[in-house]
Amino acid sequence: MKLKEVWEIRICLQLGKRLRELALFNLAIDSKLRGCDLVKLKVRDVAHGDQISKRAMVMQQKTQQPVQFEIPYQTRTAVSDWIKKSKIKKRRLSIFQ
Repeated sequence: MKLKEVWEIRICLQLGKRLRELALFNLAIDSKLRGCDLVKLKVRDVAHGDQISKRAMVMQQKTQQPVQFEIPYQTRTAVSDWIKKSKIKKRRLSIFQ
């Protein structure tokens, strides 16, 4: 994807108030995780208490290798908004399932 296309999608999701999709899209772009790893993210993988971490580390399902990635401010905000709106229990549920 071109940078312009990424921003067009982000703006469209923001204007449509599609918090879940915006958080998922932002994390996908920023982390470069495979889809299967992305949808299995837990709140504890990206947050400490009520704060979304600036960095996260997860184990890839396919390779069983750890992957560390940064979570930029815009993505942290989107993920935080989604967690608050959906009232996800911090220890039990995946972010996107």
